[in-house]
Amino acid sequence: MTDKTLPHPLDVEFELDRIARRYAQAGGVGINVLNLIGGQAESLLDRLPGSVRAQLEAATVRALNHAMSAAHRSRSHVPDQASWLNSAVSAAMGAAGGAGGLPTALAELPVTTTLLLRVIEGVAVEHGFDPDLESVRFDCVQVFSAAGPLADDDGSDLAFLTARLALSGKAVQTIIHRVAPRLAVVMGQKLAAQTVPVLGAVAGAATNYAYTSYYQDMAHVHFGLRKLAIDADLAPEVLNKRLATKMALLEKA
Repeated sequence: MTDKTLPHPLDVEFELDRIARRYAQAGGVGINVLNLIGGQAESLLDRLPGSVRAQLEAATVRALNHAMSAAHRSRSHVPDQASWLNSAVSAAMGAAGGAGGLPTALAELPVTTTLLLRVIEGVAVEHGFDPDLESVRFDCVQVFSAAGPLADDDGSDLAFLTARLALSGKAVQTIIHRVAPRLAVVMGQKLAAQTVPVLGAVAGAATNYAYTSYYQDMAHVHFGLRKLAIDADLAPEVLNKRLATKMALLEKA
């Protein structure tokens, strides 16, 4: 008779296939956003005033710094929410930000960044990680270094899964400044979409929905791989290479 108390053996290939499919589907909503606003991601930033583009990276650093503390503090007051509710709240915030054009969209940026980081922290907890640990909070910011949902990302960019810095008192600040340039482009696309005449509120809701869905998926990929590395006692670099291979096969299929 089989002992039903024994744990099921971990099927690493099955888990990697599941993570690869999630990675591949991430950002699909972003295409619908581009169709909605009738633009291309690379041309969105041209719609922003030059003064805004020049300040975008500094504003992103400020937004991330605010988000790091605000998202973590909120855990003692507001429990993690279901994915659909996170997306709904984010869409409502985007609609409000887009309704008033660029000024309200800029004001909404740090709030949305906080929500996204809080959503990423929630995914970390779902995978069994402690958000009070600096290493986990470090990884939560690192998820932002993935290409945004409006980018032409074919799933081959796994750099954010492997880039790690030595943890120290300055580690989180270091990763924030490292992530900021790329996230500034991503958030700039979001801001530009929200300034589309007539469609401001609709585009704001759609972009925020796309961003929330995307970063939830990216967080599941990131922390899913971390947990798999621990459970299977495999080096993260080995899993990342195997995942990259599976992503390449999915692209050819």
